Amino acid sequence: MTRARLLVMNSALPVLDYRVPHGMEVEHGSVVIAPLGPRQVMGIVWEADRLPGDEVGDNRLRPLLSVLPVPPLPAALRRLIEWTSDYYCASLASVARMALSSTAALQGGRMMTEYRLNPDAEPPKRLTPQRAAALEALQGAQGTLRELAEAAGVTEGVLRGMVNGGMMETVRVDLDRPYPPADPAFDQPDLSEGQQEAADQMVDAVRGGAFAPFLLDGVTGSGKTETYFEAVAEAIRLGRQVLVMLPEIALTQNFLRRFEARFGVEPVLWHSSLKSAERRRAWRAIAGGQAQVVVGARSALFLPFPRLGLIVVDEAHEVSFKQDDGVRYNARDVAVIRARFEKIPVVLASATPALESLTLAEAGVYKRIILPDRFGGAQLPDIHIINLIQHPPERNHWISPPLVKKLVERLEKGEQSLLFLNRRGYAPLTLCRACGHRFQCDTCSAWLVEHRLSRRLACHHCGQEQPMPTACPECGEADCLVACGPGVERIADEVAQILPEARVALVTSDTMNTPDKVAEFVAAAENKMIDVIVGTQLVTKGYHFPDLTLVGVIDADLGLEGGDLRAGERSYQQIAQVAGRAGRGEKPGEVLIQTRHPTAPVIAALAAGDRDAFYEAEAEGRRHAGAPPFGRWAAIIVSSEEESEAKEAARAIGGTRPNLPDVAILGPAPAPLSLLRGRYRYRLLVNAKRSAELQKVLREWLGALKFPQGVRVSIDIDPYSFV
Repeated sequence: MTRARLLVMNSALPVLDYRVPHGMEVEHGSVVIAPLGPRQVMGIVWEADRLPGDEVGDNRLRPLLSVLPVPPLPAALRRLIEWTSDYYCASLASVARMALSSTAALQGGRMMTEYRLNPDAEPPKRLTPQRAAALEALQGAQGTLRELAEAAGVTEGVLRGMVNGGMMETVRVDLDRPYPPADPAFDQPDLSEGQQEAADQMVDAVRGGAFAPFLLDGVTGSGKTETYFEAVAEAIRLGRQVLVMLPEIALTQNFLRRFEARFGVEPVLWHSSLKSAERRRAWRAIAGGQAQVVVGARSALFLPFPRLGLIVVDEAHEVSFKQDDGVRYNARDVAVIRARFEKIPVVLASATPALESLTLAEAGVYKRIILPDRFGGAQLPDIHIINLIQHPPERNHWISPPLVKKLVERLEKGEQSLLFLNRRGYAPLTLCRACGHRFQCDTCSAWLVEHRLSRRLACHHCGQEQPMPTACPECGEADCLVACGPGVERIADEVAQILPEARVALVTSDTMNTPDKVAEFVAAAENKMIDVIVGTQLVTKGYHFPDLTLVGVIDADLGLEGGDLRAGERSYQQIAQVAGRAGRGEKPGEVLIQTRHPTAPVIAALAAGDRDAFYEAEAEGRRHAGAPPFGRWAAIIVSSEEESEAKEAARAIGGTRPNLPDVAILGPAPAPLSLLRGRYRYRLLVNAKRSAELQKVLREWLGALKFPQGVRVSIDIDPYSFV
């Protein structure tokens, strides 16, 4: 190769051609450094026929400077980047950056210095509060000074002083040290007949080495994980790599234990909470083919696996697989596309599959494997509906008398209960009873949520926080603030009042924000050190507590509020998943669902245990509305720091809308969350028939318009969020 066409890692730059110097080895997918004026830029060598650009004569080409010491991006990954860019209307560079997500990993192998507490050092008799906090927080921890300072909540200067005083020691770390190999025969399980039949189908597909999409549809507790572990084991035996995607970091610790019990070692992790050195080590092991099994969040989908043999998407129905900023892709769908390019099997595992996945299975595109029974003879829980109009809670309480009675019974039996409310904090709204002032975010059109544990008011959209005031900032009246509505903290307080002797655990993203805290919670629950768990959606999936026999859903109507066009399906999935936590052991389980609308289709289907009837009704409604999977949606989001500027740009887009028979365009209108992080927002919703070339329509329509510099226009294909 004498000349190279580069995809430059800057969306504002065009395609660039360079000369390959004599003796430099370059191939498609190579990551290189090239000159651009006085600067240097990083790029990926791409096939010229797949990356159109202006031809430049050989005499005008500048030479490449260097090739980075990493394997070239495989052809299948380059095709995935192209497809994702085209389907989700994103720039190639922004998608490609996800494949090069660890810049430190691109610099080659090296050693680095990390720090840890010196076990032989005697702590001085007098310690500053900062050093005392560091000693307590850093037990067993190792990392860079920056990482340790963040973990301990102190400055790097405090830790440097501890290093100089001998309280901490340095450790030289090989950043490319290999991971221990997984053993596919370490602890082979005794599967049921149905599980074995399911496992055999997936194992045969791994051996076949061809694209094979599976929908693993099993009730909660049916052993889906153990079943697809056999396909993972076969891929390891064949020397292939495996990617298992999980929707939540909170699920990771439970999964790691099950994986280690089956294969003898933990898998390689990939998620946003990894330290920089861990991220670098994982990326290089994956790109070099040494990492056998990778467990990660949605971003793991774009890692440069050279020998990928299987992809598993666990809890495939989860909304968190859809990214809502940057490149707005759905990792569940992109995983299937990557499997197609790699010519390998992909397994979508769920107890409550998305309607889109079920429709593809019914059409024969996916092969559906059904596990209808719980493993080991455990029975699905009995489900009962509590009509809150007939059985209202006491004044200023949220748990109805029938549910209170069941909680008391479980505590007397020594069994565990779980109360579910998908609302963080203590109360969603705080107001002044004297003047009616409501606490609202300064940069979002959203109310501030009271968090009584941290004594702060917080915006759950932008993260803004402020201390809980003692008086109304509007009228100055003291002791006049009223918490309106329940959050999980308020429910936990109510449980403490009803059952003062009960040990209560609060499980939310606020309290379970690290893998260690999740591990502590799981250990406490399994050792019967918790009587009542109160939690948000974090507790709806992945956990197996044999003594948990009662689940109470505090407000089943909450998910049906607002303008979410998938609200019914999402509510059904969430409640069905949390109901599945009950009765997973030998003891029978019971689920009580509090609602004011017992005849709503979602609630009625849950009460009857008739999932198929619910999905049939949901499908009919979607078909009538031309909604996915029977039609296509796209959202156009216009935002600016100036409201008039955003409004004018949205009107310009709406005023030039194409008039097409198979495309309907609604809006523009202010977004439901019209102010977000200081930017005013307008939305248009595009509803297209399956026959429409939706992406082409959007590119031609929006590509012809020019917007002021402060205006951002983004496209969300297959949107999940409508705020």
